[in-house]
Amino acid sequence: MEKETVTDEILEETEQESAEDMSQEQTDAQAAENQPDDKDVQTDDKKRFFGKKKDKKDKQIEDLTAQLDDLRKRNLAEFENFRKRTEKEKSTMFDMGAKSVVEKLLPIIDNFERGFAGLSEEQMSDPFVSGMDMVYKQLVKALADMGVEPIEAVGKPFDPNLHNAVMHVEDENLGENTVAQEFQKGYLYHGSVVRHSMVQVAN
Repeated sequence: MEKETVTDEILEETEQESAEDMSQEQTDAQAAENQPDDKDVQTDDKKRFFGKKKDKKDKQIEDLTAQLDDLRKRNLAEFENFRKRTEKEKSTMFDMGAKSVVEKLLPIIDNFERGFAGLSEEQMSDPFVSGMDMVYKQLVKALADMGVEPIEAVGKPFDPNLHNAVMHVEDENLGENTVAQEFQKGYLYHGSVVRHSMVQVAN
C-alpha cells in the first residue's frame, strides 16, 4: 500500500513539472512573438529621426544662410556692373584725351602739306626739304597707328556727318550733291570724327 502511495506522489510531481515546463515554453513563445524584430526597431528609429520636426533654431539658421547667399550674389552682381562701368568710363576718358591730342597735331600736318604743295620737284629734292618730308611721313604714320585716318571727300557724295560745306558750285561733270573740292582735310579717330572736311559742293 505504501509503495502505491509513493508511486502516485512521484507521478503527480512529474506531471506538475511537465505542466510548468509547458507553461513556461508557451510564455516564452508569446514573448518572442511580441518582441519586435531588429529591422522593425531600426525602421521605427528612422521614422522618429527623419520625421522629427525641425528645431526653431535650425529654421532660423536656414533662413539666415539663404539671406546671406542672396546678399553675396547681389554684391557680386553689383561689383561686376561697377567694374564694367568703370572700364567703360576709363575707355571713354582715354578716347577723349587722345582726340584732344590729335586735334592739336592736325594743324601741324596741315602746315606740312601746305608747305609741300607750293614746292617744285626740284625743290623737293633739296636735302632739307627731304628731311622735313620724312618727319611729315613719320608723323602721319604715327597717327595712323593710333587709329587716325583722313576722311575721303573729293568725288564722294556730300555727307553732313563728315563734311562741312562752305561753298557751292555748278559743275555738269559732277553729280548732284557731290564734293567738288576739299579746302581742309578732315580726320577720323577710330571711326569718330575729330575734324570735319571743309569742302565745296557741286550742284
